[in-house]
Amino acid sequence: MENKKVLLGMSGGVDSSVSALLLKENGYDVIGTTLELYAGSSCCNVNTYLDAKKVCKQIGIPHFIFDCKEDFKKYIIQDFIDCYSNCLTPNPCIECNKYMKFGFMWEKAKEMDCNFIATGHYAKTEYSKEYRRWILKKSNAGYKDQSYVLWNIPKELIEHVIFPLCDFESKEQIRKIASENKLEVANKPDSQDLCFVPDGNYKKYLETNSKLKPKKGNIVNSKGEKLGEHTGLYNYTIGQRKGLGISYRVPLFVLGFNTLKNEVIVGEEAELYKKEITVKDINLILVDEIKDYMEVDVKTRYSTNSAKAKIVQEGEYIKVIFDKPQRAITPGQSAVFYLGDIVVGGGKIS
Repeated sequence: MENKKVLLGMSGGVDSSVSALLLKENGYDVIGTTLELYAGSSCCNVNTYLDAKKVCKQIGIPHFIFDCKEDFKKYIIQDFIDCYSNCLTPNPCIECNKYMKFGFMWEKAKEMDCNFIATGHYAKTEYSKEYRRWILKKSNAGYKDQSYVLWNIPKELIEHVIFPLCDFESKEQIRKIASENKLEVANKPDSQDLCFVPDGNYKKYLETNSKLKPKKGNIVNSKGEKLGEHTGLYNYTIGQRKGLGISYRVPLFVLGFNTLKNEVIVGEEAELYKKEITVKDINLILVDEIKDYMEVDVKTRYSTNSAKAKIVQEGEYIKVIFDKPQRAITPGQSAVFYLGDIVVGGGKIS
């Protein structure tokens, strides 16, 4: 008999709560779990645990809380600090998915004799006869699709991952199911900010929790001419226009950084566009390696549209050559490659 035991990550929100309902309706033996990541954060507080426990009790499944605060600090918070210390713009949710939701949680699932793990992400897993392997795909949720933040799930884990919300097209459908089943979280608002920076002030967080402190330096153009002063490199990101404190004949944008000289480099908008980028820390899901080249669609930010490009693998790196130059590509963010709705893989922009 097939093992239909599944460990479901529950945040106390409506997505994971409805996921629990759907899994149970589909005959799975569901165990709910909430990972304690960062005390007092937007996703790890008393209300989070209480809401998750209430839902589990209501639908008749067990619920466990696991303390992951040390691992979260080691893998997610430290990476966040290291990135800003090196003028990179991180995406902590992607790191959290890799190490916590699809790392730590899978280890716990195996300990509990579960054959699957599940989350309330909007994405899809299925077996592909064409590629003879389990694949990760976009969900039907359009702009709410979250496959972008899941590119670094280990490929061998894909067949053990269930996304119960994969076929829904809108959050309204999810809330309706929650409401019809009288779940108290039916109208609970979505959390928007980083869970460990609930007020959204990441600069204050960095100054309080790391060695990063305001350190003045020059703002220069690409010729090295001084145009103003900055308050610390970590306060700026590629493409930023506001808050530069420079009066100039045309609008200026942050192009990059010279860490050795402690300089912010600015320029005109046309200088923000790039035709080629290099991607490191790659994780290929659809194929084991890219031979010759592959024509794909590439997303370089969660909130941007994809762009057509060729990708070429060069050892541990992938070179991305866009059909048309792309604006404000930011080192530290992820580049995710798609063939239609299928996630080929991804990596970190260097």
